[in-house]
Amino acid sequence: MNYKIHYDIDLGKALVKIPKRDVKFIKEKIESLSEHPRPHGSIKLSGKELYRIRHGIYRIIYKIFDDRLLVLILDVDGRKNVYKK
Repeated sequence: MNYKIHYDIDLGKALVKIPKRDVKFIKEKIESLSEHPRPHGSIKLSGKELYRIRHGIYRIIYKIFDDRLLVLILDVDGRKNVYKK
C-alpha cells in the first residue's frame, strides 16, 4: 500500500538553491516517503500535524493523510529558513 506524493510547493524552485550533489538525495528521500511516510529519523513537529526528515542541513517538511494514502510536501529548504515559513 503506497502513498501518493503531492507537492504544495514548486519543487524546481525550492531545489534550485540547493547544491546539485544534495538534490539527488533529497529527491530520493521524498520518493521513499511513498513506501514509508514515517521513516526512521522522521520527527513530528510539536504543536502541528507536520513531519520533517533531513538531509544534512536541509529539511523536508510534509504532512501525512493516512485516510487518503497521501504525503503532501510543504517545503524543502535549509534549517535556518524552513521553520520560518
